[in-house]
Amino acid sequence: MTPTQEETKPQATPSAAPAVAGTDAKAIEFFQDAYKELKRQLAKVIVGQDEVIDEILIAIFTRNHALLMGVPGLAKTLLISTLAKTLTLSFKRIQFTPDLMPSDITGTEVIHTDPVSGSKEFRFMHGPVFSNIVLADEINRTPPKTQAAMLEAMQERRVTVGGNTHKLPEPFFVLATQNPLEQEGTYPLPEAQLDRFLFLINVGYPSEEEEFEIMRRGTSGKPEEPKAIMGAEHIQYLQDAVRQMPVADHVYKYAERIVRSTRPKQPDAIDYCKKFLSFGAGPRASLGLIMAAKGHALLKGQVYTGCENVAAIAKSVMRHRMAVNFTAQSEGITADTVVEKILEAVPAR
Repeated sequence: MTPTQEETKPQATPSAAPAVAGTDAKAIEFFQDAYKELKRQLAKVIVGQDEVIDEILIAIFTRNHALLMGVPGLAKTLLISTLAKTLTLSFKRIQFTPDLMPSDITGTEVIHTDPVSGSKEFRFMHGPVFSNIVLADEINRTPPKTQAAMLEAMQERRVTVGGNTHKLPEPFFVLATQNPLEQEGTYPLPEAQLDRFLFLINVGYPSEEEEFEIMRRGTSGKPEEPKAIMGAEHIQYLQDAVRQMPVADHVYKYAERIVRSTRPKQPDAIDYCKKFLSFGAGPRASLGLIMAAKGHALLKGQVYTGCENVAAIAKSVMRHRMAVNFTAQSEGITADTVVEKILEAVPAR
C-alpha cells in the first residue's frame, strides 16, 4: 500500500520535522505528539505489548537493531510490519531457512545483455536487505554463513558484492525474531552477531484481558488499517535529537560500573557475577546502555538522561551480552536474574 500524501503527514504533529534539531524542548514536544499517535495507530492492530513497542521504538530512534524472542503466535511479525506502515518506510521480510544463501539476502551480480548492441555487462540486482526496515524472521534457522551476510549490513550499513560496495538506504533497521522453543535444526547466533543488536526483547504472553480482546478482534470483521504517522525525515530528526540528549558524568559512570561488574575475571566484578557468569559484557554494552537510556528519556518526555533511564533498559541491553555458567543453569539463574542483582549492588550516584 502506498500511503497518500495526507497519510504520510505526522498526525497531531508538525507536517514536517524542523530543519534542525534546535532545543531539547522542541524535539521532546515533537516526539511526544508523534509517539501518542503511533501508539494509537498500532493499537488498531496490536493488542498490548506496550513495553515491546517502546523498546523497538528506542532501537529505531537510536539508529540500532533489535532481536525479538518469543514463542510462536505472539504477533512479532505483525507488529514489525504494522510499524513499518505507520512510519512510511520501505519494508522487506526475509524468512530464514536452512537453504537460504547469502546472495538471497544481499543480492547478486547478473549478466545483462544490451538488446541493441548485444554487449554484455554485469549488473547488480539488489536483495531484500536494501530496505528501511528488514524483518529477519527466525534468524536462527539459517546456517552461520548466511547469518554472517547480515553482519556488514547491520554494522556498516552497506554490502559488498563482487568487490563493489553498495550503500543501504537510510534509515536502516534490522528487526529479527527468534523462536526459543524449537532447537532442532537451528543455528544459535554467535556472540559477535548478538552483540550487534541493541536489545534482546523478550515477548511475553498477553494478559487475560488482552487475550480476550485478541480473540474478539481475530474472529470479527475486517481490522482497521493503521495510518502513516512519520516519514524518514522525521526519524532522522529524532535520531539527531537523541544523540544531543545531555548525559551527566555520574550517569556515564553508573553505566560503566554496571558493565564492568559483569566481567568475572576482573577486579570490578561483583561476587554474584564471579560465581554465576562464564563471561561478561564488552564495551558495546556500555555504549548501548547510554544510547538506549537517551532514547528512554526522550520516550518519557525528559530533557536529560538519568540513572533511572539506564536501569530501566538494562535487562534488554545486557541479557544477550553475557553468559551464565553451568552452576547458574543448574540453579535456574538467568541473565535477567544477574542483571537484577547488579542493579541492587551498583549504587546510582
